[in-house]
Amino acid sequence: MKKDFLTYQAQTTPHPLAMEVSYARGSYIYDTSGNKHLDFVAGVSACSLGHSHPRVVNAIKEQVEKYQHVMVYGEYIQSPAVQLSKLLAEHLPDSLETTYLVNSGAEAIDGAMKLARRATGRSEILYAHKAYHGNTFGALSVMGYEERKIPFGPLVPDCYPIQFNNEGDLEKITEITAAVILETIQGGAGFIIPKNDYLKKVKKRCEEVGALLILDEIQPGFGRTGKLFGFEHFDVVPDILVLGKGMGGGMPIGAFTASKECMALLSDTPKLGHITTFGGNAVIASAALATLQELTETDIIAQTLQKEKLIRQHLQHPLISEIRGKGLMLAAIVETSELATEIIMRCKDRNLILFWLLFEPCAIRITPPLTISNNEIKEGCDIITEVLDELHKINT
Repeated sequence: MKKDFLTYQAQTTPHPLAMEVSYARGSYIYDTSGNKHLDFVAGVSACSLGHSHPRVVNAIKEQVEKYQHVMVYGEYIQSPAVQLSKLLAEHLPDSLETTYLVNSGAEAIDGAMKLARRATGRSEILYAHKAYHGNTFGALSVMGYEERKIPFGPLVPDCYPIQFNNEGDLEKITEITAAVILETIQGGAGFIIPKNDYLKKVKKRCEEVGALLILDEIQPGFGRTGKLFGFEHFDVVPDILVLGKGMGGGMPIGAFTASKECMALLSDTPKLGHITTFGGNAVIASAALATLQELTETDIIAQTLQKEKLIRQHLQHPLISEIRGKGLMLAAIVETSELATEIIMRCKDRNLILFWLLFEPCAIRITPPLTISNNEIKEGCDIITEVLDELHKINT
């Protein structure tokens, strides 16, 4: 199977981890050799409710037996997509009432960029240095990492960087700017949190010049930061909200949300301003609806900040300089990239799954399922601490 994996399936790196998965339940992934691996990554923040959550599985099974794909997005009334969009509106500010369901976060970014240009009649889009919004051509064009973009250029024109948390760059938002697109909490850059009301100041500047604020909640959304949506921590409401990852409970989905008036611009002049075959797919929407219901009807989100405290308490160690992030969107920062990799790989050998961040080489991703138990947190942190102690002895 590994030989076939490397031969027939396109690879993203020369050396994939290549664990052969048998099944996954709760906070654990089981390999074909019978080993269970404690998951501190949750599919890179996608599996909010852990693996094979009963409510999500049942929703999928029930929908599959009714119908799967019947028509391209937006033509037929399909109950799961309507219910999901309505429930989202009930938990969002009034100005974010209409949702366009797509297949991934990256596609949602592209849709949001198109909507911003259509709504403003402008073309300039500003994005943050070290931003990551996905890898489609639109999303890649607002990625703040030139080395990853150059091999694929030229990209979408009129996209320019600003510095996240740098108020001096607010003057770059002008009357020719269609939108500023920012991650509510920067992910690939190292889980960087906005400071000193930065997002509020960006929104204020956008309002002054007639630009739109797009917030990317693909990683922070759906309870990961201790609020249903990360922007709720920062007293700001975006004009366009982008969703993905944890939205689907492990199933592939994305969405962008705006006012009804704004979103209507994609339906006329021209008609079919944004179209997708599988966006709003009934099976996927059922999984997402079950996920959102579980998150909003239980205390899972409320527990997230307490679990953050538990992780921080258990990972106080001389080799960790800081733990960035909020809720269960955390990154342990160590001195070198080599040390980060050594920790991740040694924990892998002890059946604990950790991972890297895209643009911060000294970071260790800690984004477990929101349903992880306190005992499982302690189990994982004990493994990390054991590895840290070994490496500390070697280095001293």
